[in-house]
Amino acid sequence: MNSSTHGNTQIVLKRHPEGAVSPDDFELVATGMPEIADGQVLIRNLYLSMDAGFRHWMTEGAGDNYLPGMQLGDPVQSMVLGQVVKSRHPDYVEGAYLSARCAWECFSVLDGSDLAAVIEPEPGVPLHEYMSLLGPTGMTAYFGLMQLGRPAAQETLLVSAAGGAVGTAVGQLGKIHGCRTVGLTGTEAKAEWLRQEVGYDVAISREADPDLAAALSRDVPDGIDVFFDNVGGATLDTALGQLSERARIVLCGAMSQYEQERPEPVFNTWELITKRARMEGFMFSDYADQFSAAAATLAGYYRSGALVSFNQVYAGIESAPQAFCDMMHGASRGKCLVDLSEA
Repeated sequence: MNSSTHGNTQIVLKRHPEGAVSPDDFELVATGMPEIADGQVLIRNLYLSMDAGFRHWMTEGAGDNYLPGMQLGDPVQSMVLGQVVKSRHPDYVEGAYLSARCAWECFSVLDGSDLAAVIEPEPGVPLHEYMSLLGPTGMTAYFGLMQLGRPAAQETLLVSAAGGAVGTAVGQLGKIHGCRTVGLTGTEAKAEWLRQEVGYDVAISREADPDLAAALSRDVPDGIDVFFDNVGGATLDTALGQLSERARIVLCGAMSQYEQERPEPVFNTWELITKRARMEGFMFSDYADQFSAAAATLAGYYRSGALVSFNQVYAGIESAPQAFCDMMHGASRGKCLVDLSEA
């Protein structure tokens, strides 16, 4: 179903997922075209970002001081890239491109409060990159690694969910700053891809090395200097047991926990004391005042070829549920996007 100027199309939450998320947890609905009031803009969404963290807010009863939980019948929350088609807001002119946090829908109403940022595409840069390497994904990788991880040349950088959107970016940024990079992933096929195409020095898969502690002892014998964690749970616990002194642990995501009824315990926190290590979480939105400078840095890496984009793109809003499930369950590589630009 395609939207038109007479209506909107949304993917709404049909039921709260229990365990592994399924396409059946969502529903495609047609609605009327939204109207805007003073201080608002109407955008036509061109790309939807599939981000694992939003799975947390799909769970019944979820909600925190960062985002409210998703309610049944509401459009699914998402980061989007869209173009202003009507404006009654002084900061956003018609025709401008915006990156914002809104929903899986063809048209959205914004008031500028949800991370709405104007994008000025550079010649030769595909627009979708501003939802990927040059947008929220790249910002997450950049600020997490540079502000919290503080990598130095010759240090060992370990990245979990290394084949995902943030993981592929972090690995490359680590190489740019002279680190030895080690990526964790699920299958040996994806590990080979990480080594050959993404550029990781070492890639460890659960398939080939189910004993992660033994694999880390073999491949990181001198300990982990920076751990950029997107997984949490047992993976985090194991990595904490193999830190070097003054290690930095960056808590970016907890993919292994989003679909668990009960979180996995983490026992090895004593290592943070004896190794004088630091573990800290963050949200990329914490650094909103630095977005422009970070975007310029990332664009420079991108233009030089030091930072390569890995995107898996699905077509049409009706593909969003399957795209999200594929991303959550390891069936996609790099950044997962849904392209609405041809609708």
